[in-house]
Amino acid sequence: MVPGGQLQLKSWVESTRQWFLFWSLPKTQCDVYAYCGAFGSCNGNSQPFCNCLRGFNPKQWEDWKSEVFSGGCVRANNLQCGNSSVVNGKSDRFFSSNNMKLPANPQTVAARSAQECESTCLSNCTCTAYAYDGSLCSVWFGDLLDMQQLADDSNGNTIYIRLAASEFSSSKNDKGMVTGGVAGSVVIVSLFGLVLFVFLRRRKTVKTGKAVDGSLIAFGYRDLQNATKKFSEKLGGGGFGSVFKGVLPDTSVIAVKKLESIIQGEKQFRSEVSTIGTIQHVNLVRLRGFCSEGNKKLLVYDYMSNGSLDSHLFSEDSKKVLDWKTRYSIALGTARGLNYLHEKCRDCIIHCDIKPENILLDAQFFPKVADFGLAKLVGRDFSRVLTTMRGTRGYLAPEWISGVPITAKADVYSYGMMLFEVVSGRRNSEKSEDGKVKFFPSYAASQINQEHGEILSLLDHRLEGSADLEELTTICKVACWSIQDDEAHRPSMGQVVQILEGVVNVNPPPVPRSLKVFVDNQESIIFFTEPSSSQTSQAQSHTSTASSQTKSTKSNTSSKS
Repeated sequence: MVPGGQLQLKSWVESTRQWFLFWSLPKTQCDVYAYCGAFGSCNGNSQPFCNCLRGFNPKQWEDWKSEVFSGGCVRANNLQCGNSSVVNGKSDRFFSSNNMKLPANPQTVAARSAQECESTCLSNCTCTAYAYDGSLCSVWFGDLLDMQQLADDSNGNTIYIRLAASEFSSSKNDKGMVTGGVAGSVVIVSLFGLVLFVFLRRRKTVKTGKAVDGSLIAFGYRDLQNATKKFSEKLGGGGFGSVFKGVLPDTSVIAVKKLESIIQGEKQFRSEVSTIGTIQHVNLVRLRGFCSEGNKKLLVYDYMSNGSLDSHLFSEDSKKVLDWKTRYSIALGTARGLNYLHEKCRDCIIHCDIKPENILLDAQFFPKVADFGLAKLVGRDFSRVLTTMRGTRGYLAPEWISGVPITAKADVYSYGMMLFEVVSGRRNSEKSEDGKVKFFPSYAASQINQEHGEILSLLDHRLEGSADLEELTTICKVACWSIQDDEAHRPSMGQVVQILEGVVNVNPPPVPRSLKVFVDNQESIIFFTEPSSSQTSQAQSHTSTASSQTKSTKSNTSSKS
């Protein structure tokens, strides 16, 4: 019996020295009763299987990172029902989830319509959800258990889950409220007599957003201007645009991205944004809403309190150094998010810009892939945008330069390049003071292929060798396989997930042809060996261009760094 409640029979395969699963009951993890705990939903077609319902977060983050989901989820915001106050005059509301296996232990109540069914649940503070199928009203009290997300073509049901009003960003605009008044008057013995000074102050608040497809909120541009204090606190930026921190009237913190180079019309933009909004996974940043007013296009995301991965990997602040367990968890979580985009969505979504800057970390350092789906918003100009982006250089697959069609394997290449930086804690390509190039992936590939290679020498020196050697070896092999020149030789993200989870083994990878130019020209290249202060100070220098990884001459290699 495994911790999730599934009975498994396995046999030992001596040739691979692994256990092989040949029988289980129930057949799938999602068939285990309440496998994802309270307010968790199980999806057999996603990795991990469990996700919290909208408006809920894992109760024990560490358990979820270890794929122990039985603790379930808890509300992100308390319900208003039963409280003396409400949020901006609004009570609780319901969010619909489609194609669901309904929770266990429903109770049937008399109701002649969906509105009456909703009203019945809303009037009882202990009612957490309801469902109405045209003739039968089912309600649930307390925890929701044993829920499953079913396939689109299945006979699933729609359930309406009770959430706090703040989850819908439903604040009202108090525009026009006057909070100032007459300050006073002073009699002046002069030519003008009496002067009255009046001071008026105006409170600006974000007005109600309009829900789109039941989940996304359509914000007004002025509303987001107010929420971000006229875009005063910049969090970062890239080829798609700049990101700013904002706060909504319900005190929830948001990240607002001002998009640039958008060529689509209003209808197509809203269609693409609506599609992005339906993509939800524990390792993807949630899109909360958008703004589209003329040429002003903005996206509103959940705010990630620990920023982007690069701010920790390349920071000189010793307090921001990530331990090995966290790094491995980030590598695995990122792979799961990409696998979901590539294989679990209705259409394959190629991210096209995987790099540490686009991996965000929440309060528990749980990784969230950002900026997915934006390539289609930019359109045909996207290739030019990418190749001119400083932060992206060095992560681009060779096919971006050669002009062959781009597939999901381009993301795999970028992911592999990022893995090397997760291991070393430094940019892959750095230029020393004497003008020589230090390119970490080539050094790592050579160590991996040596029978007695010094794998620990690849590890960030700040960790002082504190890492699981087997995990370190595995992640380095995955990185090297992922950056093979021929995309057919790269693994899929699904295979990467299986390898990092320990489900399958990985063979030693060959050194990619594009890296051999560095190995064959070592007189002009310095590889990472012993750490030094100069290496640390160079940690945030520019990365090499993708073309430097595909050219075959020494001069081209050094000129592109």
